[in-house]
Amino acid sequence: MPHNGLSLPDFSALVVLAVEAREVSNTELRQRHRLTIDGQKRHRLNALKLVESRKPGRVFLHVLTDAGWARLAEDLRTGNIPPQTGSSGAMARALLDWLPRYMRRTDQSLADVFQPDDESAETGGPATGDLATGDLATGDLEARVRGAYAELARSPGTWVGLAGLRALLADVPRAQVDETLTRMERLPDVNLVPESNQKTLTPADREAAVLIGGQRKHLLWIGPA
Repeated sequence: MPHNGLSLPDFSALVVLAVEAREVSNTELRQRHRLTIDGQKRHRLNALKLVESRKPGRVFLHVLTDAGWARLAEDLRTGNIPPQTGSSGAMARALLDWLPRYMRRTDQSLADVFQPDDESAETGGPATGDLATGDLATGDLEARVRGAYAELARSPGTWVGLAGLRALLADVPRAQVDETLTRMERLPDVNLVPESNQKTLTPADREAAVLIGGQRKHLLWIGPA
């Protein structure tokens, strides 16, 4: 049943994007939350200006807009939550009813409660080999960078923004990704450069930049094998 113009899947998408509190790809949404924002759902949320979506390569990336944050906070505050059924629905309703009370009690906004994970924290990403620390081996991480690039690139040898790349590698600590990108830049088939038109950079693009040789670099190029 529609809820104030939003279906339960649409409302769920807003909640998931708020929890992630960052730009996230459909691939990661599927892996982490068994949810994607595509087709009519994406068109609706984009048209309502609640979600901003872009496709730098082969996958869509999504982020909650300021209007999306405001809409979700207002719906939670007023209790305008789509009906859910069964025991899982009761659990979700209890948590969503509790959230605005917690925010009032602690004088926090929704964006204060939901923030990106600490990049230095250990994550639940896939383990590799017998590494006790959960860190990926150098070669394995390079392979993942190349795989993420291939997923984003329209064709081999095109430029890909690091914001999209980091979204696909969100389970890997940032320091590891930065170290791997710095090392890969010395390879003959890899190049990293700053965005020439800095005015086109979004906050996500600036945050995703890697610092190499005193320059913040935003774009990755990997040549054909």
